[in-house]
Amino acid sequence: MLRRISPLVLLSLTVVLFTSYVAPDKHSKVLIHTDFGDIKIVLYDETPKHRDNFLKLIANKTIDSTLFHRVIKNFMIQGGDPDSKKAKKGQMLGNGDLGYTIPAEFHPNLYHKRGALAAARQGDEVNPNKESSGCQFYIVEGTVYTDSSLDVLIQQRIEYPAKQKIFDAYINNPANAAFKAGFIRAQQRAQQLRLQDSLIYYSNIVNPIIEAEYAKTPHRVFTPEQRKTYTTFGGTPTLDGGYTVFGEVVDGMEVVDVIASQPRDKNDRPLRDVKMTIKVIK
Repeated sequence: MLRRISPLVLLSLTVVLFTSYVAPDKHSKVLIHTDFGDIKIVLYDETPKHRDNFLKLIANKTIDSTLFHRVIKNFMIQGGDPDSKKAKKGQMLGNGDLGYTIPAEFHPNLYHKRGALAAARQGDEVNPNKESSGCQFYIVEGTVYTDSSLDVLIQQRIEYPAKQKIFDAYINNPANAAFKAGFIRAQQRAQQLRLQDSLIYYSNIVNPIIEAEYAKTPHRVFTPEQRKTYTTFGGTPTLDGGYTVFGEVVDGMEVVDVIASQPRDKNDRPLRDVKMTIKVIK
């Protein structure tokens, strides 16, 4: 996902909290202060590793004076890069880290609705377990979807990739070598001579197999609550299942909107620095 979230150069280490650190009571709340106003956030207890790590960063003032270094209207605002504390104007940011990652904590009821707080991370190609950055995070601004656009999203992000995986497994099975050879010849014939009959023949054979296999396993769909949220309140559902959501804004979304709307350069960094300080509140 996130072009500036993915390129983090992180070490694959298990997060280690300072031994002197004691996590506060449940339902911790934090306040992010910026020149544009304050953003109040509640941290989820369902994601204790991320909650405790964020509280540790606050206690040690690790995030203080970092910037919201990447903002995209109707998408999200991202911050927490330690390299942003003394960054020069125009410097590209997003690669800073603290030398450790946090294991993913996906929860079916925690999703990328408007105001969600989530952890940035490296891309899947180098981070297949979707471990989170130890410091970089983002807040979702999002947009409002329609039911039909959510249905298309399910097809593009869930159904089509899953069926392609089933097809790949079938056609690469040594037991189906003859089918594979015939299918490849049919593809070549269709491309060269624009003849579709042979390709349709093979597709009619394999498609029922794909549909039957696809129907055997459950696939992520939007719950009624999620669908209602995304079609009324908004969010960024394309990120669900890929990044750990560990909190949400309870006051100050208008500040997020203002920050997301700031003029920015080609790397999505605001032309005017948006510094933050964070503290725990009751």
